[in-house]
Amino acid sequence: MTEAQAVAQQLGGIKLDSDDLRIEIERLRRKNIVELTQVQALHDWLEGKRKSRQSCRVVGESRTGKTVACDAYRLRHKPTQVAGQPPIVPVVYVQPPQDCGSRELFGVIIEHLKYQMTKGTVAEIRDRAFRVLKGCGVEMLIVDEADRLKPKTFADVRDLFDKLAIAVVLIGTDRLDAVIKRDEQVYNRFRACYRFGTISGEQFRQTVETWELDVLRLPVASNLTSKDMMQILAKATGGYIGLLDMVLREAAIRSLQRGLKKIDKAILKEVCEEYR
Repeated sequence: MTEAQAVAQQLGGIKLDSDDLRIEIERLRRKNIVELTQVQALHDWLEGKRKSRQSCRVVGESRTGKTVACDAYRLRHKPTQVAGQPPIVPVVYVQPPQDCGSRELFGVIIEHLKYQMTKGTVAEIRDRAFRVLKGCGVEMLIVDEADRLKPKTFADVRDLFDKLAIAVVLIGTDRLDAVIKRDEQVYNRFRACYRFGTISGEQFRQTVETWELDVLRLPVASNLTSKDMMQILAKATGGYIGLLDMVLREAAIRSLQRGLKKIDKAILKEVCEEYR
């Protein structure tokens, strides 16, 4: 018997959660679309770019909530389907892989639109992607983590804008700015920029309140907007929506696992300490 086996035998099997608790934990793990002033402002800006077919970029630090906000914009533009015709998909959202070349970029676009990826040269796959995008009536293509694109791939991104009149949105951190500014032709096409930042003050308080009421929805109010709780959350998250979401979901799950019906101050501090 190994040492690990001996320890496992001594501690016994891990107790399984009850069905009710498991359902609640699964609910808290699901991502929600939360209407926030900051997100609505970004959506309004993107809507203007879609209508005018102008390409742009959205830049912000990690964990500010850019990804969720942009994917939520895509979800608000629901595809439509008429029997016997290709689906009409106004907005496409993709996340390219690391060191993404043109073949990989066009591949994720084709797969997102639920068309079969075919073998062939880069030129053949590019042509198929262009035909699929045109056939599906795509008006805006959102490319998240755009700094993953290889420098030469940006030439194909330019062509999506130039040849198909699709508004291409590049999402990323300041690293994205550094990448596109190396190529004047790319930079000039994506000069329009929206900076998605952190939140503070009353906006932070309203966001915490929204999360408690609309996302966590625990049996008993946790009073997360009280002075003490707000100080703990503000210090731990720094106003990053992504971090706030992670902290509150984990605190809620941990509370339920301990038989509580709300997040108390001790558990919130415990979780926040792990995110320092």
